[in-house]
Amino acid sequence: MDEVVIEGAEVNKIKWIQLLGIRQTWTFVIGKFLTDPVWYFFLFWLPSYFSSTFKLDLTKPSLPLVVVYTATTIGSVGGGHLSSWLIKKGWPVFRARKAAMLLFAVCVVPIITARFATNIWQAVGLIGLAAAAHQAWSANIFTTASDMFPKRAVSSVVGIGSMAGAIGGFFFPKLIGYILDANKAAGHIVTGYNIIFFICGCAYLLAWLMMHILSPKMKKVEL
Repeated sequence: MDEVVIEGAEVNKIKWIQLLGIRQTWTFVIGKFLTDPVWYFFLFWLPSYFSSTFKLDLTKPSLPLVVVYTATTIGSVGGGHLSSWLIKKGWPVFRARKAAMLLFAVCVVPIITARFATNIWQAVGLIGLAAAAHQAWSANIFTTASDMFPKRAVSSVVGIGSMAGAIGGFFFPKLIGYILDANKAAGHIVTGYNIIFFICGCAYLLAWLMMHILSPKMKKVEL
């Protein structure tokens, strides 16, 4: 499937089937499908991880969780600012966006070393960095849709991509549960989380690579 530009008369409605035949749509869809599930893991499984690994009492206010989720706010704001700053410096939009996203993808990788954390604050630092990087990534991946598509198609493309992310978010917890149950039965619950952190650490680089292959210069689609 080549990266294409569709030309024709303006129409009010754009069918999803038409968008699914465009390479740039799949660029966004794959990026969401591979990375949104990691965010769901951060949202719903981190308390369980801290509880089982570091005996965190979840019946009381938990400063470690507050720090992790506060870091996401910083990442969300900073991620959008970085690519905008690069564009103002004269970088082409596609290069600024991809450079920023590559940096954020790399920032998630250290979460793989969470297995070596000897205290809860080391884990908080690694996971907080990854969670902040996800939000920074998210701020940019949504903008790639508006970079590649005209305004009247952006909401449809975002809808398709968000649906793909939700599908990934549906299946990933099942995989997490399977991994944790298998390792718990063997008496290695921490090993299960190590495997999950490895998957999370690789997901963004894989997503970035596939997005780059599908749309190396994020050419604008004309409908």
